[in-house]
Amino acid sequence: MRRRVVPELLDADAGTEREVRQSINDLRLINTLFGGVSSTTSMIRKVARKTGAKQLSLLEVASGAGFVPSAAKKKLANDGVALEVSLLDRAATHLPSNGVPTFVGDALALPFPDDSFDLISCGLFLHHLDPAQALAFAQESLRVARRAVLISDLIRTRTHLILTHMGLPLFRSRITWHDAPASVRAAFTREEVRGMLADCGARKVEIGTHYLYRMGVVLWK
Repeated sequence: MRRRVVPELLDADAGTEREVRQSINDLRLINTLFGGVSSTTSMIRKVARKTGAKQLSLLEVASGAGFVPSAAKKKLANDGVALEVSLLDRAATHLPSNGVPTFVGDALALPFPDDSFDLISCGLFLHHLDPAQALAFAQESLRVARRAVLISDLIRTRTHLILTHMGLPLFRSRITWHDAPASVRAAFTREEVRGMLADCGARKVEIGTHYLYRMGVVLWK
């Protein structure tokens, strides 16, 4: 199945306030049930295990309200790993006001010095980029990370697209009905990601498959 990029409605807040709120709730459900939280948590556990770290700072890029890193933080606490979460998004209106450190900025030009956070993470962001932007994002994230960059996204397959259409009745917002299939069509394959990030400057690139066609990429600093 060839990659096809269609603008997603939630990115532009293209709907009523109620529709946008419902779509955000749908996205939380997707991340809870279909691999978003579990893939990110698994990658952080891998870093903690390989480095022996019991405390890690993490910047979530294109974070929205930061549901996934917040959920991962709770799960990791059960493993004795303390996760300090900060959030960055392009729009201040997307960020929460719950005391978590938040920043407004460009994912391709992160407003931080080198080695500012142990981990740079993103979920369902890579498929919004073209290959050149994906490489630039990886390089910029590696600059700001001390240990690793974690990327969780969808894997583009025809089966995944069929399953996505079958699952649409679970969701309440018309925005989700448009954006969920659009995300799968715009996603990359593992082979495409490996090729795009081959020259990103990481010491090692690990690309794993997680639950229900989720891709987990670890770029080791």
